[in-house]
Amino acid sequence: QVQLVESGGGLVQAGGSLRLSCAASGRTFSTYVGGLFRQAPGKEREFVAAINRSGYSTIYADSVKGRFTISRDNARNTVYLQMNSLKPEDTAVYYCAASPLWSSRPEQYTYWGQGTQVTVSS
Repeated sequence: QVQLVESGGGLVQAGGSLRLSCAASGRTFSTYVGGLFRQAPGKEREFVAAINRSGYSTIYADSVKGRFTISRDNARNTVYLQMNSLKPEDTAVYYCAASPLWSSRPEQYTYWGQGTQVTVSS
């Protein structure tokens, strides 16, 4: 079992920045791919970014490329999402997840956090 807890969400003006943290406990988190997803009201959950076990490979959704950066610190069992140049359309609940597979598909992620709200005002 892996338990994931997100933090760092909040309210920010357009153009601002936030950093989300995802702290893991339980089984060794470094053996899992770390993923970030988001879900806006009335929309399906969508992929945001993922990072491989070592932290050397990352993938991003086109909508966040160049603005968001995912990273991880395996010594702290934590994944981070630095979000810059935020837009109102980034408003959503952001979820951290862990997968044994290198994937952007939510159904391939085994463990999920409870989510943290990010609201970007115009």
